[in-house]
Amino acid sequence: MTAPVRTSAVRRAQAQAQAGDVLPADHPLTSGVTAESPLLVEYRGGRDAAGDPARPGRRPVWFMRQAGRSLPEYRALREGTSMLDACLDPEMAAEITLQPVRRHDVDAAIFFSDIVIPLRLAGIDVEIVPNVGPVLAHPVRTRADVEALPQLDDDAFAPITEAVARTVEQLGSTPLIGFAGAPFTLAAYMVEGRPSRDHLGPRTMMHADPETWDALASWAADVSGRFMRAQLMAGASAAQLFDSWAGSLGRDDYAAHVQKHSAAAFSHVAGLGAPLIHFGTGTGEILDLMKEAGADVVGIDYRVNLAEATRRLGAQTPLQGNIDPALLTADWDVLEAHVRDVVAAGSGAAGHVLNLGHGVPPSTDPEVLTRVVSLIHSISPAEIEPTRA
Repeated sequence: MTAPVRTSAVRRAQAQAQAGDVLPADHPLTSGVTAESPLLVEYRGGRDAAGDPARPGRRPVWFMRQAGRSLPEYRALREGTSMLDACLDPEMAAEITLQPVRRHDVDAAIFFSDIVIPLRLAGIDVEIVPNVGPVLAHPVRTRADVEALPQLDDDAFAPITEAVARTVEQLGSTPLIGFAGAPFTLAAYMVEGRPSRDHLGPRTMMHADPETWDALASWAADVSGRFMRAQLMAGASAAQLFDSWAGSLGRDDYAAHVQKHSAAAFSHVAGLGAPLIHFGTGTGEILDLMKEAGADVVGIDYRVNLAEATRRLGAQTPLQGNIDPALLTADWDVLEAHVRDVVAAGSGAAGHVLNLGHGVPPSTDPEVLTRVVSLIHSISPAEIEPTRA
């Protein structure tokens, strides 16, 4: 891989980010390159860039973790390079982001990165350990630990904006989706120091030492929000906040200790005109609170039928999801029937972008994903009667 290069597009994006809440004039949304894409029409609830009712040319679909271990070209490219180093190599990150778009004909690229990248950029000692996940050398468990956290300088995002600029230059009219980890999930990793099944550490902290919890979650909200903003200003056309571990919380705890921090993360990118998606796993009981945190679109995991999600959120809320990843290895007739059921269940929402109810499993046959995309694109709206909860 060549050394990172500061492109004029990157410099313009950074200058615009300092100037205010306006996307650059040559941004794919501002210029109209991606504005009328099927993905964005559905994210707007079936409306074009002018706000008028519209139907996309085809049903949009993309997959969480579509760029990654399920692709042999990804494994070949990343051989000998650690996960976080790959994320911070602009040329490699751009190429990995583009691989599934070329292979599957999906309707969006999801930026190849990791939710702990802002920690690494801030100078925190964190690594992605194979078969384990993010591991911090020094967990954050006291007020002194929080006060010692470094400040993240805007210049540190240079590898991210460079990679986004390289990617959107090659995507054309296909939108790039930026992302970040939600404050609870990011803070949970920081407290536990590694992945956890029950997240007892952060759940205990928010009750036993709420001031320290708020300080930590505020720090996480700031770096996550700025991470999303850097991607949007550099050319991403939408952004998704991932709250992988929010499902471990009760509704009252989420409302009292987490929602405001997710809202703070979203505040960094509110008003830019780019759709904002909020997704979590096991979050069926807090979908409305996740929407109220600042999302335009709510991602639904495989546990909640989309018709029921529409009942809970209202028909005006665009949805994303929720093909069960477990069915990707089922017989094709079983998978096809399931995909058609998901399309039908989502038809009652103002907009619906097909996706998985979680990420692509590493063992998935890429040809199956390509076939699912082709199936989704072949289903016309006239074929589907909306499913009612």
